[in-house]
Amino acid sequence: MTIEAKLHRANGALTTLSNGRHVWNADVDESLGSHDLAPDPHDLLDSSLAACTTLTLELYIRRRQMAVTDLRVTVDHVEDKDENGTVRYQMQRRIFIEGDLPEADRQRLLDIANKCPIHKLLSGQISIQSEMVDGSQHG
Repeated sequence: MTIEAKLHRANGALTTLSNGRHVWNADVDESLGSHDLAPDPHDLLDSSLAACTTLTLELYIRRRQMAVTDLRVTVDHVEDKDENGTVRYQMQRRIFIEGDLPEADRQRLLDIANKCPIHKLLSGQISIQSEMVDGSQHG
């Protein structure tokens, strides 16, 4: 699936994203010259992990008919560079589950959370290939 990002320069750096079925936005903070009208790219990355974890757990909880009354996931990050200038991005995920569950079920849910597709993707090796395309070749 292709994601397209279209910049709206008249609105600072507001960017519309689309996958062909849904549309959402990204922006940067006012200190960077925009209007802070939408989440920034770091928020979108972190939200991918939070959403995938929540949805993966919910599907498992439903299938197993577990006694969960509430599910919430938070993701924070710390970004820095090592001595070679390589960026390190550490995500801290916290999973809050309410319900009458034995400790073994809670541990199993943590195992399931670690199997969510975005967790596996972000924990693996990511490669990005980029190419410059003439802007008149839109398509």
